[in-house]
Amino acid sequence: MNSTTAPVRVGLVGLSARGGWAPRSHVPALARLDGYELRALAASSAASARAAGEKYGVPLAFGSAAELVRSDEVDLVVVSVRVPLHREVILGALGAGKAVLSEWPLGNGLSEAEELAAAADRAGVRTFAGLQARSAPAVRFVRDLVADGYAGEVLSTTLVASGRRWGPVFEPSGEYLLDRRNGGTMLTIPFGHTVDAVAMVLGEFTEVSATLATRRPLVREEGTGRAAAMTVDDQIAVSGRLDSGAVASVHFRGGLSRGTNFHWEINGTEGDLVITGDSGHLQQASLTVRGGRGTDPETAELPVPARYFDVPELDDVRGLPAYNVGMQYARMLAGPAERGSSAPDFAHAVRRQRLLDAIERAAATGTRVGLQES
Repeated sequence: MNSTTAPVRVGLVGLSARGGWAPRSHVPALARLDGYELRALAASSAASARAAGEKYGVPLAFGSAAELVRSDEVDLVVVSVRVPLHREVILGALGAGKAVLSEWPLGNGLSEAEELAAAADRAGVRTFAGLQARSAPAVRFVRDLVADGYAGEVLSTTLVASGRRWGPVFEPSGEYLLDRRNGGTMLTIPFGHTVDAVAMVLGEFTEVSATLATRRPLVREEGTGRAAAMTVDDQIAVSGRLDSGAVASVHFRGGLSRGTNFHWEINGTEGDLVITGDSGHLQQASLTVRGGRGTDPETAELPVPARYFDVPELDDVRGLPAYNVGMQYARMLAGPAERGSSAPDFAHAVRRQRLLDAIERAAATGTRVGLQES
């Protein structure tokens, strides 16, 4: 997918006039990038599609994803629906020979992700997984600091974070996130986004041990106080080893903490890096990088250099969900060799979902689970 001439025509599945993630992220990002045109949308009904088309100024509004993927005016299908609906929409888009960007997680479980990646391989089209945390300027900066030896040999890394949406109160629109069968859990969403960035910076996990627990089986709806059952794990504690030999410890807690909501340390033979933020949703968090090395016992802020904010069209949405989404879109326009690790594809999404599956198996069996590249 390259936009050296005409812009890439995007069809967005899951855009609603009532709001949600897509209007806060995909729509403003696409509007600012010259290489794209938001040409079409699909919603849950023809009436909903018309309302969204009028609100966001999208020329083509379809009442189903099946209609959208068949349109000759769509080059890239963006899947922004709930996780249980990903499979049907993605298979339809691949069958129509369209490039696909799927929000994370790719599938509802590992087997579904593997099925979709295999279908994409057979279709021979470009695919992308919405793991946009790795496009964040601060994350890319930390990756380069580590690669350039700021910390020396990395000995260990420790991360503690808050999952926010899986606390004592849930938003009315987020009740489906409380049921683990729907695939949109604290493990798959904030933990998955964050651990992907950790792996980009420090390398892949080779083995994991884990403890998962649901400590709040009953939660309340915001505003009404209505009780609802939660079967999603709201405590995730993972330890393991990275391919460099470094030891890793990652703990996610549901809700928000009065202490720290995102704290990531990288400890090495020559120095330390400390990344802090406002939540464990690293894909949209506001981050500060600090570091110290040599004989200095303290850390000092390391401002992210301007070169990492390399898409000036997005400058006015820094700190908003649209920013990192837009950064990933910008990298998708480049060829695969240039794109590197910033625009992961479906095969990469499967690798990440294998890690999450290994964590669940380790927790269920109480054993250490190894991971092998395939």
